[in-house]
Amino acid sequence: MRGSTTKIKQYLLSGVSYAIPFVASGGILIALSIAFAPMTAHGPDFSNSPLLKTMNEIGVAAFQLLVPVLAGYIAFGMADRPGLVPGFVGGMIANTIGAGFLGGLVAGLLAGFIVMQLKKLKVPAYVRPVMPILIIPVISSLVVGFAMYDLIGYPIKDVMASMTVWLNGMGEGNKVVLALILGAMISFDMGGPINKTAFFFSAAMIQNGNFAPMGAVATAICIPPLGMGLATLLAKKRWSEQEREAGLAALGMGMIGITEGAIPFAAGDPIRVIPSIMVGSMVGAVIAMLGGVGDHAPHGGPIVIPVVDHRLMYVLAIIVGTLVTAITINLLKQTKKL
Repeated sequence: MRGSTTKIKQYLLSGVSYAIPFVASGGILIALSIAFAPMTAHGPDFSNSPLLKTMNEIGVAAFQLLVPVLAGYIAFGMADRPGLVPGFVGGMIANTIGAGFLGGLVAGLLAGFIVMQLKKLKVPAYVRPVMPILIIPVISSLVVGFAMYDLIGYPIKDVMASMTVWLNGMGEGNKVVLALILGAMISFDMGGPINKTAFFFSAAMIQNGNFAPMGAVATAICIPPLGMGLATLLAKKRWSEQEREAGLAALGMGMIGITEGAIPFAAGDPIRVIPSIMVGSMVGAVIAMLGGVGDHAPHGGPIVIPVVDHRLMYVLAIIVGTLVTAITINLLKQTKKL
């Protein structure tokens, strides 16, 4: 059982590793285009800015590839190149019908499993050369396509829709719980599968018109590297020269929303660093959620300020969360290393 879970985790990470550049590039292009466009009551006005409009459309196109790429490379991780076609097809269908990233995950796993079974079939020698380039892609795409349209795609869409309704109807207490969970997930493994689960969930909510989860996640994303970087500046004597250099790099990464900037610190002292960054991210996420922060771009950190609702609260949430992380880790650094 443990071996199967590990394999599934590896398959999912394969898809995530290929999908992240699409999310990052799309999110940054969307954020930049909106940042320089005049804002109206109905959103950014691109009528007099064809260049920004094109930039926005390119960013949207990159972001729309997220689910197909995620599904395609999950299947690729399971079944190699023959898994790409049914994976991409299943992911595109999930995107089209509104099943979101959850639909993409299921489509990728299903496509990979079907191709793995087809590759085990014993066929005549003269058929083998066309199996990976014709027969397997056609049959697996048909099976995955029918499954997504007629069996699992729309139920997943309904789950996503119900989740959106639930989020929109949340009271303040429930919002705090959601923010705590998202903040903890984002910071726990700093770019790993738990982080990406929270990120993709929040990105899917953007497509459904709910920007609050992404607001909390955008805040939490940058706090681990910013907090660790600030900690090395506030108490230089508690950090080695190498750690201080890593702190400067972490500050730069935090400004553009790259959580992985905290990994060097967590790798060297996980017992103290991981709780410190989790506390800071959770505090920041809660402040953002209660402050009505909404992020319209699938990215985080100060770089997305132009596309955030309630910007002052967003900045405040980041500052407070960063301070909490920095102060917590410096206090823990006084204790004996565990």
